[in-house]
Amino acid sequence: MLAPACSYEALVAGFRWDIPARLNMAEQACDGWARREPDRVAIIDHASGAGVTYAELALLSRRVQAALVARCVGPGDRVGVLLSQSPQCAAAHLACWRMGAISVPLFMLFREDALRARLTDCGARVVVTDDEGAGMLAPFDLDVLCERDLPADGAVGPAVETGPDTPAVLIYTSGTTGKAKGALHGHRVLTGHLPGVEMSHDFLGQPSDVLWTPADWAWIGGLFDVLMPGLALGVPVVAARMRRFDLDDCARIVLEHSVRNVFFPPTALRMMKAADMRLQGLRSVASGGEPLGAEMLIWGRDAFGVTINEFYGQTECNMVASSCSALFDARPGCLGRAVPGFDVAVIDAAGQVTDGEGDIAVRRGCASMMLEYWQNPQATADKFRGAWLVTGDRGVVEDGFIRFVGREDDVITSAGYRIGPAEIEDCLLTHPGVATVGVVGKPDALRTEIVKAYVVPKSGVTIAAEELQSWVKERLASYSYPREITFVEALPMTVTGKVIRKELKAKAAAETT
Repeated sequence: MLAPACSYEALVAGFRWDIPARLNMAEQACDGWARREPDRVAIIDHASGAGVTYAELALLSRRVQAALVARCVGPGDRVGVLLSQSPQCAAAHLACWRMGAISVPLFMLFREDALRARLTDCGARVVVTDDEGAGMLAPFDLDVLCERDLPADGAVGPAVETGPDTPAVLIYTSGTTGKAKGALHGHRVLTGHLPGVEMSHDFLGQPSDVLWTPADWAWIGGLFDVLMPGLALGVPVVAARMRRFDLDDCARIVLEHSVRNVFFPPTALRMMKAADMRLQGLRSVASGGEPLGAEMLIWGRDAFGVTINEFYGQTECNMVASSCSALFDARPGCLGRAVPGFDVAVIDAAGQVTDGEGDIAVRRGCASMMLEYWQNPQATADKFRGAWLVTGDRGVVEDGFIRFVGREDDVITSAGYRIGPAEIEDCLLTHPGVATVGVVGKPDALRTEIVKAYVVPKSGVTIAAEELQSWVKERLASYSYPREITFVEALPMTVTGKVIRKELKAKAAAETT
C-alpha cells in the first residue's frame, strides 16, 4: 500500500517499486489472504446477497484449476473467461494465474465475429463460462467449462512458480487499423495498478471501504482498476452484473451493500447528472476514460459529497496518472498528476520531452506496462518511441498536471468503451450490399462520441440503415454498432486507397453544429 503522506511531493519521494523475483497474482489477490484471514469477505455477490470469503474464493478457484488441469491446460496456455461480474469470474482468472496459464477476459456482449477474432488470435484451449456463454460459444470448436463441470474438492498441486514478467493475462484492445490487438501483461500488472487505484480513491483500504463499479470485469477498467486491486488490498468488492446502466439499480446496489468507493465511467456520471441523482455515504468516486470538465466536478461534489478523482491510462499501460483530492485540488480538463512510480511526459516526434503540445507518453520500466502485443512484434515496436510508450493522445504539462488535448488516432470513445473503427468497417464490408465504408466518432453530449458510418452501397443496391445496424449488432458487440449511418456516393481516399477518416470526422463534427 502507498505510504501515508502529507503532500503529493512527499508521496512521490517516498515511493519505490517493490517487486520480488517470485510473483503470482493469485497469491496477491487471494491465497495470501486465505491463509492469513480465511473468513475475511472478499466479494459481495449481489445476485445472492452473500459474502464470499477469501477461503471460499480460493476453494472455488482451485475447483476451476482442477477442471483445467483435467483438460490438459498447462503453463502458457490461453484460457478464455467469458463471464460477467461474479465470484466465478474472479475464480477463473485466479485459477489460470495460479497454474501459470494466461487468462483472456471476454465480454458477454460480444457476438460471434468478435469472439472468433479474439479466440482465434490467442489460440485459446478452453473457455470458462456459464450457460449463457456456452450458448454463445456453440458455433466454435472449443472446450467449454461451466460451473456444473467443476469437481467438488478442488485438489490441485502446488502453484506454478512465476515471476513479474511471466505472461498472465491477455486483454484485447481496439485500434484504428487491422484487427483488435492483444496486450499481454505479466504478473507484475496488478502491482503496477495498486498505486493509481489507491490514489484515485483517496488511499483505498480505509476501514469499512467497500468497492464497486458498473464497468464489466471483461475490461481492464473493471478487472484491474477495481476487482483485483480490491482483493489484493483486502477491500470487499461488490459483484453486480448490469446488462445496461440503470440509475435505480445503481442506487440500490450502493445502498444495499454500503458501498463506499465507486469507479463510475464518465457516461454513467452524465446520466446521473441529467437525472440530478444523489448518492449518500460514499467516501471516494473515481472516473476515467475521458476528461469530465469543471461543470461535472462541481456537480459531483454536490451530488456525492466528495470530489471525483479522474485517472488516466490505457490497456497497454494503465493507471499512470490520477487526481487525489486528499492531497491536491483537481484541475478541470487535466488527467491528474503522474502516479508514483510512473514517469509520464509529453514528447515530440523525436522522442524528446517538450514543454509544448506533444504526445502523452510513459517511460519504460513501470509495472503496469504490457510485455508486448500478442504475436505482433511490428505493432509492439510501433507503440514505442525510444524509451517511451506512446499513448496516442496529445497533451501538455501544466505545473505537473497533464492536460488532455485530443487523440492522435481515430479510436472512438463511446460510453466509456474504446472502439476501433477498422473492426466495424470490416464487419460492414461483409454485407453483400456494401461497396466501401468509413467509420468515425461523432461528438455526442451523453456518450462523448457515437459510432457514425458513411456507407457507399454497391451499384443498384438499396439498403436500410436498420439492416446494417442489426448486421453489426449480431456479429460484433451491441455497444459498437453505428448509431448513425449516412449513405454516400464516394468516400475521401488517399492515393493508396485508404479512407481519410480525418475528413469524415470533420464532416461528422459539422453535423452536430
